[in-house]
Amino acid sequence: MSITIKDVEHVANLARLELSEQEKEQFTGQLNAILKYAEKLEELDTDHVEPTSHVLPVTNVMRDDVNRESVTNEVALKNAPDEEDGQFKVPAVLE
Repeated sequence: MSITIKDVEHVANLARLELSEQEKEQFTGQLNAILKYAEKLEELDTDHVEPTSHVLPVTNVMRDDVNRESVTNEVALKNAPDEEDGQFKVPAVLE
């Protein structure tokens, strides 16, 4: 597979980018180099390699979800500039 200048122009158009002729040629060369490298990777024998989603094993580093005492409504509203019916009162932002 090979990238042409028309392909680069099409992608630039989709991305709303204006490229000079020099940039189009530069990006065409760079993208073709990337594809050439990807083709080289296809030569590797991966028949006995187990598919993975990550290179390293992933473990959950989150703490256990445990019920514990929470802040009371009175304490939460203690420093509120304004409250109404046990809730923070804020100015309306609708027009």
